[in-house]
Amino acid sequence: MPTKSRSALVALTVLVSCAGGTAQGQSFDSQESLGEALFFDTNLSKNRTQACATCHAPDAGFSDPRDNGHGPQVSRAVSLGDDGSSIGDRNAPTAAYARFSPPFHKNADGAYVGGLFWDGRAGDLEEQAGGPPLNPLEMGMPSKQAVVERLQENPDYVSAFKRHFGDTVFDDADTAYAAMTQSIAAFERTEVFAPFDSRYDRSLRGEVRLTKQEELGRTLFFSQQFTNCNMCHQLKALPGSANETFTNYQFHNIGTPVNRAVRKANGSSDNAADLGLLANTQVSEASEAGKFKVPTLRNVAVTGPYMHNGLFKDLRTTVMFYNRYNSKDPVWQINPETGQPWGDTRFEKTLSVKELTHGPALDDREIDALVAFLKTLTDSRYETLLKE
Repeated sequence: MPTKSRSALVALTVLVSCAGGTAQGQSFDSQESLGEALFFDTNLSKNRTQACATCHAPDAGFSDPRDNGHGPQVSRAVSLGDDGSSIGDRNAPTAAYARFSPPFHKNADGAYVGGLFWDGRAGDLEEQAGGPPLNPLEMGMPSKQAVVERLQENPDYVSAFKRHFGDTVFDDADTAYAAMTQSIAAFERTEVFAPFDSRYDRSLRGEVRLTKQEELGRTLFFSQQFTNCNMCHQLKALPGSANETFTNYQFHNIGTPVNRAVRKANGSSDNAADLGLLANTQVSEASEAGKFKVPTLRNVAVTGPYMHNGLFKDLRTTVMFYNRYNSKDPVWQINPETGQPWGDTRFEKTLSVKELTHGPALDDREIDALVAFLKTLTDSRYETLLKE
């Protein structure tokens, strides 16, 4: 599969920016290169202000680095829509390493696994790519036909679509729209999104050596006895496996409180609880309410804020939140970002109690070590962001 180098990605970012969102004079000799242009094209949103790359910026770990303008408490917790004012209820997850998520299904143990979005509702990258253009809170296009008409404004797109998908691709809006999502997904499957070149990866190859603090964090993370991290954030059977994605792609309720600041800003009621996995139309069991997909920890140190609703700004706060389940010390029952108790989940009955309470409480030294290890999961091109 052809891939794009980092320099090519930067070059295209500049090209699209200078061209007002539409890459002109391009041959797009592969579906990947066509998908790359579409990924950056703001013309595919209602007001021509937003592209996939707006909420999944390649220079920010494919997360959304923007201030949404709704005040410091809300800031980057959730993304701003194409209309310049609308915000949703969930944080935009990184698109990096997303290609490894399996199709949404039930495993042999009866647990839901895979899919895209926090609730797994998109079965694969193609389906995920088709969601935001038609979402009124995101890119805001009224229909697939309207998106296809925007595509046809660019003669280079028309030529490329016909070359890759046949001369009749634009005869039907559904067919052309599917070709668009297939192209974007092809780009998202390139190594630009999944280079596996972090300090952690380089240490496995013997190219670098982790510090004592990072090594302690690594040991704690993969421990079957001292933490609960690897119960959800380990895919491979053995610690130290190559191409570890740091998620088992399952769904859990970890008790994340409601982000009241976001709810106030977007006009939602505090009582209108996010159903999580139960909001997925393929799921009907009440036992799945309040569960969200386990995210990859790749680039986690540079893709905050954290949790499905962007509640926590700091990575250390997030690790402390997990520790509160095992510690009786009152200090761990307080959110350091607010100085107030963490707050309770709306779905107490579906909490993943077994996973959350596994292992002993950690102390400050161990918390710091885990955070240090998590920083080693940062792709090399984002390591400068750690200093910032």
